[in-house]
Amino acid sequence: MIESLDGIFETVNYKKSTTLKLYDNTEYEDYPMHWHPAIEIVMPVENDYTMHFTNSQIHLREGDICIICPGCIHSIKAPETGRRIIFQPNTTNLRFMRDIDVLISFLSPYAVITPEDNPQIYQRLTELLVVIRDEYMEAAPFSEVSIYSKVLEFLSLVGRNISLNEDNPEEYNPATREEYALRFMEICDYINEHCSEELKLNEIANMSGFSKFYFERLFKQFTGTTFYKYVNQKRIAKAQELLIEPGNSVTDVALNCGFTSISSFIRMFKLQKGCTPTEFKSLYWSTELREKDNV
Repeated sequence: MIESLDGIFETVNYKKSTTLKLYDNTEYEDYPMHWHPAIEIVMPVENDYTMHFTNSQIHLREGDICIICPGCIHSIKAPETGRRIIFQPNTTNLRFMRDIDVLISFLSPYAVITPEDNPQIYQRLTELLVVIRDEYMEAAPFSEVSIYSKVLEFLSLVGRNISLNEDNPEEYNPATREEYALRFMEICDYINEHCSEELKLNEIANMSGFSKFYFERLFKQFTGTTFYKYVNQKRIAKAQELLIEPGNSVTDVALNCGFTSISSFIRMFKLQKGCTPTEFKSLYWSTELREKDNV
């Protein structure tokens, strides 16, 4: 169940003295459109599960895994009977690690892990989620440390196996795949740092050492999206951070995030988040005020 929902913003109520929340969920309950700052990992254990996103819908079978990135707006439709693991660890404090920050950018807004598409890692990922659930419920001493060690293993397995995952992987030998992965991590680091500036495909392709057309192809294989969509995702992510700071107007945020017009910023923000920047700002601050009143 969603314990704290204001508009479409969910405040994740972590387990006492931890930054973890897990539901061993058997409820016949649909969840409305919402988003939260925590990453969310969902795995149906019995029966299926249907998840709706701003521009898409996915059907999870038993054992399929969906990773929902922070800030991704989604809703869930539950079957009349079933069971699923819904796990929300706070990864904010882990994002000082370059790999974690880049991986979440690559997965955004969500990713689905299935045995057919990810046979090398699927079994271990399901085992990790079951162990995490059991440790969370048992609440033994140092369980949070143990669970986060498994979260890191989970994310490292995903990161190592999704890069350049394509229909014809034999095109790249392991050494080439590793070289390209490192090169594109550096490119994405650069985009993350300079997303508020004008970024041209030709210039970034030249930085990578690839031709424009080869770069476009590899970039989409590596990140799962096009170059310009990735840039806009990073700009909107930066905009979210600026919108929750007092005194920042929507106009200021738009200009500071690389948008040349307010209308294009509002259109892109609503496309990615399902609400306007003004609505997002109002939802956040109404939640903040309520939490302060309850302290």
